[in-house]
Amino acid sequence: MITGTHAIVFAQDADTARAFFADVLDLRAVDAGGGWLIFALPPAELACHPTAPEDSGRHELYLMCDEIDATVAELEAKGVELVAPISDAGFGRMTRLRVPGGGELGLYQPTHPSPLGD
Repeated sequence: MITGTHAIVFAQDADTARAFFADVLDLRAVDAGGGWLIFALPPAELACHPTAPEDSGRHELYLMCDEIDATVAELEAKGVELVAPISDAGFGRMTRLRVPGGGELGLYQPTHPSPLGD
């Protein structure tokens, strides 16, 4: 029934954000026409967390990694700005990174069981 996920990042400067995904994060892309890039993502998980009524409808996007310290070091060497220190949330370690022209994304090293397996 469901064959995949199509996530959208809205950016005031989409060209700069697209360059970040392609050149810094090394995500493969195809041109869907007119320079409209669609990026390949690694396998995904979806979690549903409880929230207060005022936050209902808010969604977040986190990129996952196996070793957050090494990933952060590699990203910082490429000039990526982290906007939060690495923290331990109990279910994983996380931080946030700035997407040039496009806000922030979470970066997450899960420590919980994953439906994706090992």
